[in-house]
Amino acid sequence: ERVGSATSLSSAVINNRLQELVKLFKERTEKVKEKLIDPDVSSDDESPAASPTKRAPAAAPVPPPGGEPEGDKPAGDKHYCEMLCCTFKYRPWLDRLKNYHFPTSIDPLTNLMYVLWLFFVVMAWNWNCWLIPVRWAFPYQTPANIHCWLLVDYLCDLVYLLDILIFQTRLQFVRGGDIITDKKAMKENYLRSQRFKMDVVCLLPLDFFYFKVGVNPLLRFPRCLKYMAFFEFNNRLEAILSKAYIYRVIRTTAYLLYSLHVNSCLYYWASAYEGLGSTTWVYDGEGNSYIRCYYWAVKTLITIGGLPDPKTLFEIVFQLLNYFTGVFAFSVMIGQMRDVVGAATAGQTYYRSCMDSTIKYMNFYKIPKTVQNRVKTWYEYTWHSQGMLDESELLVQLPDKMRLDIAIDVNYNIVSKVALFQGCDRQMIFDMLKRLRSVVYLPNDYVCKKGEIGREMYIIQAGQVQVLGGPDGKTVLVTLKAGSVFGEISLLAAGGGNRRTANVVAHGFANLFILDKKDLNEILVHYPESQKLLRKKAKKMLKKNNKPKDEKGMPGDPLIIPPKAGTPKLFQAALAATGRMGGKGPLAQLRWRLKELKAMQATQVSAGRMATWLCFVRSKTRASAGGVRKLRCTHLYALLSRRADPIPPKSPVHQRSPVTSHKARTHPGEEIFSKSSDSLVTTRVISTAQEDEEILAAEILEKEEEEKEEK
Repeated sequence: ERVGSATSLSSAVINNRLQELVKLFKERTEKVKEKLIDPDVSSDDESPAASPTKRAPAAAPVPPPGGEPEGDKPAGDKHYCEMLCCTFKYRPWLDRLKNYHFPTSIDPLTNLMYVLWLFFVVMAWNWNCWLIPVRWAFPYQTPANIHCWLLVDYLCDLVYLLDILIFQTRLQFVRGGDIITDKKAMKENYLRSQRFKMDVVCLLPLDFFYFKVGVNPLLRFPRCLKYMAFFEFNNRLEAILSKAYIYRVIRTTAYLLYSLHVNSCLYYWASAYEGLGSTTWVYDGEGNSYIRCYYWAVKTLITIGGLPDPKTLFEIVFQLLNYFTGVFAFSVMIGQMRDVVGAATAGQTYYRSCMDSTIKYMNFYKIPKTVQNRVKTWYEYTWHSQGMLDESELLVQLPDKMRLDIAIDVNYNIVSKVALFQGCDRQMIFDMLKRLRSVVYLPNDYVCKKGEIGREMYIIQAGQVQVLGGPDGKTVLVTLKAGSVFGEISLLAAGGGNRRTANVVAHGFANLFILDKKDLNEILVHYPESQKLLRKKAKKMLKKNNKPKDEKGMPGDPLIIPPKAGTPKLFQAALAATGRMGGKGPLAQLRWRLKELKAMQATQVSAGRMATWLCFVRSKTRASAGGVRKLRCTHLYALLSRRADPIPPKSPVHQRSPVTSHKARTHPGEEIFSKSSDSLVTTRVISTAQEDEEILAAEILEKEEEEKEEK
């Protein structure tokens, strides 16, 4: 049990330490990412320090076997919550509220807390805008419920006041290109603005007139002048929504409903002024007054017709104003709704227009249906996967710095893994990220074909590609997935790019990033050190890929004398013992024979592997005049050495020609040979069974030179 408890204790300690290391690695990763985005954040030698308050919940202290934890827990570790088998640390909301410090300055463009506060301000503004006309026109405000109306009214006034005193005086602003965060300067900027004047007007204390004229809701009409907060909230909310057009449609619909709401209130007021039920035109006082008046307002503004004719002059004037206002308001709402819907579907309209133009072009030139179907498939997939046909059209409007930030977040993790670019200038990689372009390949599309000149590098963003090879060119050698890179060596290959050695086919839909060789060369002009490094790496990678097969363990060129198997260790020990004893028995003779075979093998490797054999068949033909012989030579066999840059042998032309002896008649199998003065060329003439044929063999020896590898 003691051994088991000690083992479990050590395992727990190791586990805790691993958790701490994982947390440190995560913090280090975040630090490096921030540094990549903004190099001025920290220096290269700076390492992130782990906060003890953050490390505490990562691993709770392990108590000794059979006892309580040693030492006291920190003050921040006394709040724990048990859930199932795990223990989570939490801080009470009261402590969190006590320790919260309100910011001294607020960024109105990016601060979500400010957007949330604007929501409450807009809710208070909507309360005043919608309910002040209702309370003024309809008899919904009575002495029995007046305290409820006043309570909500003054809560809205409190929101207005807090907005003026706390939030508006802390908003940052731009002056001369600088973001001003000074508290005094922000307060002075707000006090001089037009918004401050409107905020003061909307909080005029007209409520004191309640003591004279009673609680009249019209005295609160200035509260509706805080419309600037409403429009600011719209701008901030649309900036953070992914589908802002939905909110625009809702807002435009609310405009129309509010117009009908105000018109219904005015109709009830006009009916009460004329007398409820006094004529056929006014409201008769039956049913729900607000619903019936709202129905009348809808029919009037939309000009549906079917309304009773006005009887009095007041009714006629009121109806004429209603018609004019209704036509104008309704046309404005319809036009605004059209603009909102048109802006929401602008991308879809552009996509459909491009599709229709392409189909019309293909039909005009009678493109085959198979090609047309693939083009349509490309349009459909590209639009549904990206939401646009060309990403560069969206990014071209952004400043260079913002395009770089987006490119780093999207592509840096993939490009940084390419071995060819490791160690290069970081700014050079950033410039290269901005040159990447996205291309979508359909299933079974060839990304590149064998034998093509490689001028691009490919990075798989999504999908898979297959490398095909084999005798038939259809065998799948490897499948590359998202994040893989291929074709990077062709960017720096000389002579217009190296040729592709295999076919690469898209397996399903594949989205690839492509970097052209031309773009990379334009970038490397400004980074000569990185260019030298890339050239050196490219040469090494090409040399590694072009290694002969025998260097990788595969059988190479056949040897004239095949290597012998190694001598067993026990047999070598016996031979060594015999040599020390000086014996001259069978073992000593075998030892001598092994040494001789090793020497012969070494000679064969040094001289025989560098030999070039040339065999010719000489045909004898007798000429009718002059006895001239005509030679017909056929190249039969050549064995070349495996050196990367073999030095051609010395030409025997500059040496003394070998002298051969001729006989009037030679027998089959008889051999005649001759050597040059420097013993580099040996010539043999061998007779054959046929009378008019002989075999001419020439052996040229070359001294072996040692190759020096570049370090």
